[in-house]
Amino acid sequence: IPATFDHVVDTTLSTAIGNAAGTTVSTVEHLMAAFSSLGIDNALVEIDGAEVPVLDGSSEIFIEKIEAAGLEKLDAPRKAIRIVKPVVVEDGAKRAALLPAEGFKLFFEIDFDNEVIGHQEIEADLRDPFFAEDILRARTFCLRHDIEAMWAAGLAKGGSLENAVVVDKHAILNEEGLRYDDEFVRHKMLDAVGDLALSGLPLIGRYEGSRAGHAMNNRVLRALMADRSAWEIVDYAETNRPAVSLRGELTAIPAD
Repeated sequence: IPATFDHVVDTTLSTAIGNAAGTTVSTVEHLMAAFSSLGIDNALVEIDGAEVPVLDGSSEIFIEKIEAAGLEKLDAPRKAIRIVKPVVVEDGAKRAALLPAEGFKLFFEIDFDNEVIGHQEIEADLRDPFFAEDILRARTFCLRHDIEAMWAAGLAKGGSLENAVVVDKHAILNEEGLRYDDEFVRHKMLDAVGDLALSGLPLIGRYEGSRAGHAMNNRVLRALMADRSAWEIVDYAETNRPAVSLRGELTAIPAD
């Protein structure tokens, strides 16, 4: 299944991609975020299930395993998609935008009617060497009443405090607490990086998300690619980062 925006078939709870035969794989965003952060643009992912393992709910374990396997610089020019015109999609209070800028910078804000989460916002640069440590360790989260509704609907049956931060009205149910005070908005940015990695090439520009999720991320990427005047293909020489692939095979990551 090509890991591209036009193969996204579902954005309920996570991002799922599929092919013409009807085969689908969900929750690709955390692995795609790891690839994007490490500059990997050539990889074959083999999977024997319908979902990428959620592991601890972040991209941290993917980062560790990929770095342990090693990366290989390829003897090929690296291309990128430069955003040359603003593209914005809105749905009520939800907003996602891709704007011209140098590098790849991101801004995200969330606003939950929950006293534990509330309003949070963050800015980051994907090319910052600390991005993987500062953003990609943030875990996915959910509200307790939402996860109970999902269980009742037969969804997220593998969800637990081991792979998500669960928030009640007044408290975090995970015994270890948060990894960051603003872990919630950090994970939303992680998701956005993974979803936008489905562009097929590195992006040069700025992403802004407000109350956006997987659906809005895919919508803004589709809107960008549909407007041929909004982007151009360029050499990625300014980053001095050649195309990179995995050097070897990853060892299997246990489901537990």
